[in-house]
Amino acid sequence: MTSTSPAPTGHRDGYVPFPADAAESYRTAGYWAGRPLGDLLRDTARRHPGRPALLDGATVRDYAGLDADADAMANGLLALGIAPGDRVVVQLPNVPEFPAVLFGLLRAGIIPVLTLPAHRRAEIEHLAALSEAVAYIVADRQGDFDYRELAATVTEAVPSLRHVLVHGDPGPFTALSSVPRVSDTALPEIDPSDIALMLVSGGTTGLPKLIARTHDDYVYNATASAAICELTEDDVYLATLPAAHNFPLACPGILGTVSVGGALAFITDPSPENAFAAIERYRVSVTAVVPPLAQLWSAAVEWEEADLGSLRLLQVGGAKLVEVNAREVGPALGTTLQQVFGMAEGLLNFTRLDDSADLVCTTQGRPLSPADEVRVVDGAGAEVAPGEEGELLTRGPYTIRGYYRAPEHNSRAFTPDGFYRSGDLVRRLPSGHLVVSGRIKDVINRGGENISCDELEEHLLAHPAVRHAAAVGLPDSSLGEKVCAVLVVDGEMPTLGEIKTFLTERGIATYKLPDLLRRSQRLPVTAVGKIDKKALRAEV
Repeated sequence: MTSTSPAPTGHRDGYVPFPADAAESYRTAGYWAGRPLGDLLRDTARRHPGRPALLDGATVRDYAGLDADADAMANGLLALGIAPGDRVVVQLPNVPEFPAVLFGLLRAGIIPVLTLPAHRRAEIEHLAALSEAVAYIVADRQGDFDYRELAATVTEAVPSLRHVLVHGDPGPFTALSSVPRVSDTALPEIDPSDIALMLVSGGTTGLPKLIARTHDDYVYNATASAAICELTEDDVYLATLPAAHNFPLACPGILGTVSVGGALAFITDPSPENAFAAIERYRVSVTAVVPPLAQLWSAAVEWEEADLGSLRLLQVGGAKLVEVNAREVGPALGTTLQQVFGMAEGLLNFTRLDDSADLVCTTQGRPLSPADEVRVVDGAGAEVAPGEEGELLTRGPYTIRGYYRAPEHNSRAFTPDGFYRSGDLVRRLPSGHLVVSGRIKDVINRGGENISCDELEEHLLAHPAVRHAAAVGLPDSSLGEKVCAVLVVDGEMPTLGEIKTFLTERGIATYKLPDLLRRSQRLPVTAVGKIDKKALRAEV
């Protein structure tokens, strides 16, 4: 559709832009192409209108059809009165409708706030209020969880929400399928330097933060990742992890696949039985998983009979894949392993397809872009000697300069000259590859999901029996880390089941619930009075 007027700019309040000189340098060098994110689909549909875009059972949707679906969604959302610059919380599972919803929002200049299916009331209310969202797009239910009940609670708590659009049975709300299918309406002009979408941080301190990504930086994120992975129109990408994650969305993921004209397939159940069947059926060539899934899939080839011969590239990220497991994955699945270490805030590191087996199995890759600036620093901010461990700091053409509407947090999370403090401890090899050795932030990585200890502890302390609480990660061969809650209580110790029920009723995501519960008479503290997590881990 032909664009007309630009979107309002009120949504930029609280957005931290790239400095003008940095932005100009990225444009001049060609990292930013001045291309709206929605044009990734538009351009591919013009080049390859008849190529398969979506594979869903026996149904195949070609690029011309998906392009038309996105335009219809964009026009329909605008017809509902949702305006360019408005924010819409999207909480959908991996369904084939996801790309049309995403590209429809992007083309309308409406900003999707991409949340995860596992998020619950605490996270969704916070993110909807922080973004001042006017609409909420959900599935009717997934498994035994009813998102319509969650939507009813959130709409009562967040006054800005005017619309709830439901994929499936709408209940008391509006069916997503009933959004008006308006055609031939001019869509707004999209400024490539404007906010395209918002991702959700892993939540390393308190409630999750919003990560505003621009069209310019996210187009580069997706297309440069596609080039690293040598994606072509012959590839079939399987969205195995939740599509709203940066990893399966744009590393290269859904957006990178669309940019080259490959096909997409979606699954909500990543178990070997289901995933292997999808790989065989759709002749999947590329997918991304977290380390526990990679380990499970590698073991499952012993009992699952499926033809995985089409799978040429398995990306593993979200947490560190230890060397012993890394050396097993490729041979077990008959594919090339690619380690990916990155963050929704920006910086991505990939092992390359022509890297040696040792580099692939012992490192977490090297930066995507020649313009990625990386520092490895000590506690005082001074760069460490080559090969020494330090905190990873970074800035570059696709790394944000600040979280959305979080000025106080930004003062701690970014250096005065714009480097993002990742909180990850790394060593940098002479080749530029990074080896992740730990982190300095108080966060537990459980199966690739980051859990803020601060947030969990705050919820635990709300329990009437709990006087003091600490959350620590304990090593686990399957998940990487398990969540252990250590409590100092008055009176009778609650059971793990009771604590889980209490936390669930407080509306936190299920993946944040403790796996283990321990009682303590007191929590060890450091010399400055903070809980000594290192000593506590040793105790439990």
